Amino acid sequence: MPRPRHPSSTRRWAQRACDVPDLAWFAWVLLGIASIVVGLSKTAVPGAGTIAVAIFAAVLPARRSTGTILLLLIVADLFAVTMYRRSANWRALVRLAPAVVAGVLLGVWFLAFAQDEWVKRVIGIILLGVIAVTLLRRRLQGLVTDAEPHRLAAATYGTLGGFTTMVANAAGPVMSMYFLAARFPVKEFLGTVAWFFALVNVSKVPFSLGLGLITVPGLLIDAVLVPLVVAGALAGRWLAGRLPQHLFERLVIGFTIVGAVYLLVA
Repeated sequence: MPRPRHPSSTRRWAQRACDVPDLAWFAWVLLGIASIVVGLSKTAVPGAGTIAVAIFAAVLPARRSTGTILLLLIVADLFAVTMYRRSANWRALVRLAPAVVAGVLLGVWFLAFAQDEWVKRVIGIILLGVIAVTLLRRRLQGLVTDAEPHRLAAATYGTLGGFTTMVANAAGPVMSMYFLAARFPVKEFLGTVAWFFALVNVSKVPFSLGLGLITVPGLLIDAVLVPLVVAGALAGRWLAGRLPQHLFERLVIGFTIVGAVYLLVA
């Protein structure tokens, strides 16, 4: 017969499994703000989520922060999909699928070997490059039309999006640049982004578990922060219906630049 675990040892293990991690009050404030931003980013301003990713990475150990925020993103995805389920452009999503899968697998391989500093620098450089190319395309008028982006753009952005979402949950800015180039109206933009990340984030859970990114302490933090994610998502739904198209696009680009610069200098 297996030896029974000592009662005191069992109690200590149960207590460690059930206790919320001991963080300073200002750390909880920052995580709370980031959680509201997660909700807002899913229902109103895609790209803002990179700021939330940066806050989580600053407060928690880098690897644990990735798994912790992933589950909050999935909660926000559920609200976004519910709100914009009829607005998605499925043709655009199908075109992106093969490249995204390739990017996610590349990200899994990269995470298995790369140090945190490499991850942040590589993603920051990618994001700034994506912003530069997108702004150049929009300035050159002839290359940016109301037509959907070329297959090459889908392959490039899809691979980068899959890679960045796997290694740092930072694909929001990459995919925002792609969908901005497609000139989607606000609700179609938000609906397509909502379904994209709902499907991708759920598919990342097994990989994150295998890499040890999702932990019991992270789950306990999530349990505390979920109500703030919900509040942010509902506030974003109210805000999205009142944002003019030009302001919406400027906010997306602005948040993308802020997130990319942070990843480079942090």
